[in-house]
Amino acid sequence: MKGYQVLRQYFWAQKILRINGNVPWPVDFRSKLVDWPNIEKGICCDPGDNPGIYINASGGLKLGNNVNIGQNTILTTTNHYKYDHRKKSHTKGITIGNNVWIGANVSIVAGTTIGDNVTIGAGCFIKGEIPSNTTVIVSDKSLEILPKTKDYEWDCTQDELG
Repeated sequence: MKGYQVLRQYFWAQKILRINGNVPWPVDFRSKLVDWPNIEKGICCDPGDNPGIYINASGGLKLGNNVNIGQNTILTTTNHYKYDHRKKSHTKGITIGNNVWIGANVSIVAGTTIGDNVTIGAGCFIKGEIPSNTTVIVSDKSLEILPKTKDYEWDCTQDELG
Protein backbone atom coordinates (compact mmCIF):
# COMPACT_ATOMS: atom_id res chain seq x y z
CA MET A 1 0.00 0.00 0.00
CA LYS A 2 2.89 2.39 0.67
CA GLY A 3 3.93 2.43 -3.00
CA TYR A 4 0.47 3.60 -4.03
CA GLN A 5 0.64 6.50 -1.56
CA VAL A 6 3.84 7.72 -3.22
CA LEU A 7 2.19 7.45 -6.64
CA ARG A 8 -0.85 9.37 -5.48
CA GLN A 9 1.17 12.04 -3.69
CA TYR A 10 3.78 12.80 -6.39
CA PHE A 11 3.01 11.09 -9.68
CA TRP A 12 -0.10 12.99 -10.75
CA ALA A 13 1.24 16.51 -10.18
CA GLN A 14 4.85 15.83 -11.13
CA LYS A 15 4.56 13.46 -14.08
CA ILE A 16 1.12 14.20 -15.54
CA LEU A 17 0.69 17.93 -14.80
CA ARG A 18 4.50 18.42 -15.09
CA ILE A 19 4.86 20.52 -11.92
CA ASN A 20 8.59 20.05 -11.18
CA GLY A 21 8.32 17.47 -13.97
CA ASN A 22 11.98 17.43 -15.00
CA VAL A 23 13.29 16.68 -11.50
CA PRO A 24 14.20 12.96 -11.29
CA TRP A 25 13.15 12.49 -7.63
CA PRO A 26 9.78 13.08 -5.92
CA VAL A 27 9.00 16.78 -5.38
CA ASP A 28 5.80 18.11 -3.82
CA PHE A 29 3.74 20.25 -6.19
CA ARG A 30 3.80 23.11 -3.64
CA SER A 31 7.62 23.21 -3.59
CA LYS A 32 9.92 25.01 -6.04
CA LEU A 33 13.41 23.95 -7.15
CA VAL A 34 15.42 26.46 -9.20
CA ASP A 35 18.40 25.08 -11.16
CA TRP A 36 17.91 21.56 -9.77
CA PRO A 37 20.76 20.12 -11.94
CA ASN A 38 23.16 21.96 -9.58
CA ILE A 39 22.05 19.73 -6.69
CA GLU A 40 24.33 16.83 -5.69
CA LYS A 41 22.43 14.56 -3.32
CA GLY A 42 23.04 11.36 -1.41
CA ILE A 43 20.64 8.51 -0.75
CA CYS A 44 17.55 8.87 1.47
CA CYS A 45 17.44 12.52 0.45
CA ASP A 46 14.71 14.01 -1.75
CA PRO A 47 14.98 17.81 -1.57
CA GLY A 48 11.57 19.36 -2.15
CA ASP A 49 9.48 16.37 -1.09
CA ASN A 50 7.71 18.32 1.67
CA PRO A 51 5.25 21.14 0.93
CA GLY A 52 6.41 24.72 0.53
CA ILE A 53 10.16 24.14 0.18
CA TYR A 54 12.03 26.71 -1.94
CA ILE A 55 15.50 25.79 -3.16
CA ASN A 56 17.60 28.05 -5.38
CA ALA A 57 20.54 25.83 -6.36
CA SER A 58 22.16 28.28 -8.82
CA GLY A 59 25.31 28.47 -6.69
CA GLY A 60 25.57 24.72 -6.07
CA LEU A 61 23.98 22.58 -3.36
CA LYS A 62 25.62 19.46 -1.90
CA LEU A 63 23.47 17.22 0.29
CA GLY A 64 24.78 14.12 2.08
CA ASN A 65 22.94 10.90 2.85
CA ASN A 66 19.76 10.96 4.95
CA VAL A 67 19.02 14.70 4.79
CA ASN A 68 15.44 15.65 5.69
CA ILE A 69 14.11 19.13 4.93
CA GLY A 70 11.00 20.34 6.74
CA GLN A 71 8.04 22.25 5.34
CA ASN A 72 8.38 25.88 4.21
CA THR A 73 12.18 25.80 4.34
CA ILE A 74 14.29 28.08 2.13
CA LEU A 75 17.75 27.17 0.82
CA THR A 76 19.30 29.85 -1.35
CA THR A 77 22.79 29.23 -2.70
CA THR A 78 23.36 32.71 -4.11
CA ASN A 79 22.82 36.23 -2.86
CA HIS A 80 22.66 39.69 -4.37
CA TYR A 81 25.80 41.78 -4.42
CA LYS A 82 25.24 44.47 -1.78
CA TYR A 83 26.64 47.29 -3.92
CA ASP A 84 24.67 46.45 -7.07
CA HIS A 85 21.54 44.34 -6.53
CA ARG A 86 21.42 43.36 -10.20
CA LYS A 87 24.53 41.22 -9.68
CA LYS A 88 25.11 38.04 -7.69
CA SER A 89 27.53 38.16 -4.76
CA HIS A 90 30.74 36.15 -4.63
CA THR A 91 29.42 33.97 -1.80
CA LYS A 92 27.93 30.83 -3.31
CA GLY A 93 26.92 27.31 -2.43
CA ILE A 94 25.58 25.34 0.51
CA THR A 95 27.04 22.07 1.79
CA ILE A 96 25.03 19.82 4.12
CA GLY A 97 26.53 16.63 5.61
CA ASN A 98 25.04 13.22 6.41
CA ASN A 99 22.17 12.54 8.85
CA VAL A 100 20.88 16.10 8.98
CA TRP A 101 17.36 17.05 10.02
CA ILE A 102 16.23 20.55 9.05
CA GLY A 103 13.03 21.61 10.81
CA ALA A 104 10.15 23.59 9.33
CA ASN A 105 10.47 27.28 8.42
CA VAL A 106 14.28 27.29 8.39
CA SER A 107 16.26 29.66 6.13
CA ILE A 108 19.74 28.62 5.00
CA VAL A 109 21.76 31.12 2.96
CA ALA A 110 24.74 31.00 0.61
CA GLY A 111 28.13 30.14 2.06
CA THR A 112 26.74 27.82 4.73
CA THR A 113 28.36 24.51 5.66
CA ILE A 114 26.51 22.10 7.95
CA GLY A 115 28.38 19.10 9.36
CA ASP A 116 27.23 15.51 9.90
CA ASN A 117 24.64 14.42 12.50
CA VAL A 118 23.09 17.87 12.92
CA THR A 119 19.53 18.69 13.96
CA ILE A 120 18.26 22.18 13.15
CA GLY A 121 15.16 23.28 15.04
CA ALA A 122 12.19 24.98 13.43
CA GLY A 123 12.43 28.66 12.59
CA CYS A 124 16.23 29.01 12.57
CA PHE A 125 18.18 31.30 10.24
CA ILE A 126 21.43 29.54 9.33
CA LYS A 127 24.58 31.07 7.86
CA GLY A 128 28.25 30.27 8.26
CA GLU A 129 29.46 26.96 9.66
CA ILE A 130 27.53 24.54 11.88
CA PRO A 131 29.82 21.87 13.37
CA SER A 132 29.05 18.13 13.28
CA ASN A 133 27.18 16.38 16.11
CA THR A 134 25.20 19.43 17.21
CA THR A 135 21.64 20.62 17.66
CA VAL A 136 20.73 24.17 16.64
CA ILE A 137 17.76 25.90 18.28
CA VAL A 138 16.42 29.43 18.49
CA SER A 139 16.72 31.02 21.92
CA ASP A 140 15.37 34.42 22.98
CA LYS A 141 17.82 36.52 20.95
CA SER A 142 20.12 34.21 19.02
CA LEU A 143 20.85 30.65 17.94
CA GLU A 144 22.17 28.13 20.42
CA ILE A 145 24.43 25.36 19.16
CA LEU A 146 24.30 22.45 21.58
CA PRO A 147 26.58 19.38 21.39
CA LYS A 148 24.87 16.01 20.97
CA THR A 149 25.37 13.41 23.67
CA LYS A 150 25.57 10.30 21.45
CA ASP A 151 26.20 9.26 17.84
CA TYR A 152 23.54 8.95 15.16
CA GLU A 153 22.15 5.42 15.28
CA TRP A 154 20.92 4.53 11.78
CA ASP A 155 23.27 4.02 8.82
CA CYS A 156 21.12 4.38 5.70
CA THR A 157 23.88 2.92 3.53
CA GLN A 158 23.67 -0.42 5.36
CA ASP A 159 19.89 -0.85 5.43
CA GLU A 160 17.77 -2.44 2.71
CA LEU A 161 15.10 0.00 1.64
CA GLY A 162 11.93 -1.39 0.27
